[in-house]
Amino acid sequence: MDSRIRKHAEIIVDHSLDIEAGDNVVLRVPSVADDLAIALSELLGERGAFPLVTAGRRDRKRAAFLKSISPDDLDTPEHERALFEAADAVVHVRAHENASDMSDVDAETHAAYNQAYQPVQEEILSMPWCLTQHPSPGSAQLAEMSTDTYEAFVYGAMNKDWDEQRKFQQQMVETLDGANEVRIVSGDTTDLSMSVMDMKTINDHGKNNLPGGEVFTAPVPDSVEGEVLFDKPLVHQGHIVEGVWLEFEEGEVVDFSAEKNEEVLAGVLDTDEGARRLGELGIGMNRDIDQFSYNMLFDEKMGDTVHLAVGMAYDICVPEEQEQNESAVHVDMIVDMSEDSRIEVDGEVVQRGGTFTFEE
Repeated sequence: MDSRIRKHAEIIVDHSLDIEAGDNVVLRVPSVADDLAIALSELLGERGAFPLVTAGRRDRKRAAFLKSISPDDLDTPEHERALFEAADAVVHVRAHENASDMSDVDAETHAAYNQAYQPVQEEILSMPWCLTQHPSPGSAQLAEMSTDTYEAFVYGAMNKDWDEQRKFQQQMVETLDGANEVRIVSGDTTDLSMSVMDMKTINDHGKNNLPGGEVFTAPVPDSVEGEVLFDKPLVHQGHIVEGVWLEFEEGEVVDFSAEKNEEVLAGVLDTDEGARRLGELGIGMNRDIDQFSYNMLFDEKMGDTVHLAVGMAYDICVPEEQEQNESAVHVDMIVDMSEDSRIEVDGEVVQRGGTFTFEE
């Protein structure tokens, strides 16, 4: 077995999840990533834990189900929820044989499925979990890289010193903690402001997401004002959506457009009331992710970027006394901040053209 796969598995088990003897661990792994499932199963056995391997959530099998059922008949899969109620930790591995397997499931069915699945997702998020990537040929093709190049890209972003990355990112956490207003400006297409007052700022250093490499928080739901052009493509349910533009007033999307697949964007925004508000502000800080790969797990961590998510705000970011945006979706989109751009916190520039003030 490739030693990089074993190293990847070790980081998941020991750093991301801190697995202990007796833990019941669900491994959601597509068949194309069997090598990683084997490495994880072996390590869990060595540590006295108990793996259960299931298929991935969004693959050809799930697409076949969703294409055969009416959206009106979709309901929460209680047997699947029961599985996660009995689990102590979850590993979800992304790996595509064909990245477009879900692309012929219509938007109405996707929205209904997301709503029906939300209680299961909430159960997963209540325990230690890790979302990660195996460098399959289908994922490499989506990233427009050769398989060998993609493997080097993936493992370079993941198999690293996460304690050092945590220290680097903590400087941005300390900048946002206690702040009130954040303003994002990029060229003449993006000028967006929002309050983060009393929200919690999270240092993502490879725990829930592997690779990690971002600092993120939740905006106050009704505080978002202005417009934003996401100049990096969004890949959603097998569709590539390009040139997404959103306009906000009092926290809500009041106008939107997309240069390609606008109907997919509309489907996201129409999922529920919370889908038209922001649930996350994230700042990418993993400089080993240096090119766009059509995979949000990596792209949102890319250095010199900001990402914003419409939909659900993470519980970890929102204190109990604060209003939390709720939705069945959480869809991230990216703004390139590498040039002619700046991030302001309470009126002070903290990043210009991709360079943080603490790096100068």
